[in-house]
Amino acid sequence: MCRPLYERHRDTPPALNRQPQSEKQSAVSKETAKQVLTIEGNALHRLAGLVGEEFERAEEIITSATGRVIVSGLGKSGIIARKIAATLTSIGIQSFFLHPVEAAHGDIGMIGRGDVAIIISKSGATDELLVLINHLKRIETPIIAMTGNTQSGLAQAAEVILDVSVEREACPINTVPTASTTAALAMGDALAVSIFKRKGLTEADFAALHPGGSIGRKLTYRVRDLMVSGNDLPLVDIATPMNGVIDEMSARKLGIAVITDNGRLAGVITDGDLRRLLQRVERPLELNAGEAMVRSTREGMERGMPLTIDPDTYVGRAVSIMERHIVTTLVVVGEDNGPVGLIRWIDLSTAGVV
Repeated sequence: MCRPLYERHRDTPPALNRQPQSEKQSAVSKETAKQVLTIEGNALHRLAGLVGEEFERAEEIITSATGRVIVSGLGKSGIIARKIAATLTSIGIQSFFLHPVEAAHGDIGMIGRGDVAIIISKSGATDELLVLINHLKRIETPIIAMTGNTQSGLAQAAEVILDVSVEREACPINTVPTASTTAALAMGDALAVSIFKRKGLTEADFAALHPGGSIGRKLTYRVRDLMVSGNDLPLVDIATPMNGVIDEMSARKLGIAVITDNGRLAGVITDGDLRRLLQRVERPLELNAGEAMVRSTREGMERGMPLTIDPDTYVGRAVSIMERHIVTTLVVVGEDNGPVGLIRWIDLSTAGVV
């Protein structure tokens, strides 16, 4: 039996035999990456300036259609078309990708009256699109063209032309579809998000369309479903001596105590606060919870109220707040700002939300 090729080279897979890049090669690689990202970023910035009445017409055609949205393209444009169709479907617009070659061999029968077509082609002159375009015109299906050539045959056949032209591709020979596919994809995203807002979709609507995966869980679970509450919640009054606060923190094992004043949220004391107290105060156990909060404030910072969230909020909102403020715990408050729970990053992770 012939041994695998990599076993002939001292049993080391080929990738591990490669020599590391020199500093010069590494610098060239980084510079190339920056150039590609700059070119594509500039293409998107230019694209934003091209959005006008044609975009509004495209949106109107899609939202007023009685049928589905057909998205088609060939090659790299076809890949972008698949993604745009999937994005539209995710916001409740019935959409599907139609391969132009397969359309010419029977799949054209999938198109019905009342449908709308989005055709993507950089040149607007792809021969394989002709059969599909002719059929669409014959049954009076509105065509929205996404093309880099507004004088092309596709553009002339379309009711609406979305100009997705770019000044150059990001590859060295200005040929490989890079900036142009990025532009088409971004235009599709712009259409989808604009329609999303136009339809007035809510988090509940989006959750109904995404019952599975982390997206579904973010928009299905509410904070109250995952929060620590009841007897597991470490609640102490603002006048509680610090030894009582520490006892409560040790019993609940959450690394935090929620401090209340007449039933309302007054602040929190964390493990980090305890460490700062030990460093600064000679007899920290002689303080009460309110005094400890003041004395344990981080250097150069004022003691503010902890970040809070409503128990009926979708957990996706909790994820967003935690990521933006770089925290791992939010206090859940109910009526009159009374603490009713804690939602932690680990709770979200365990539930598969993050």
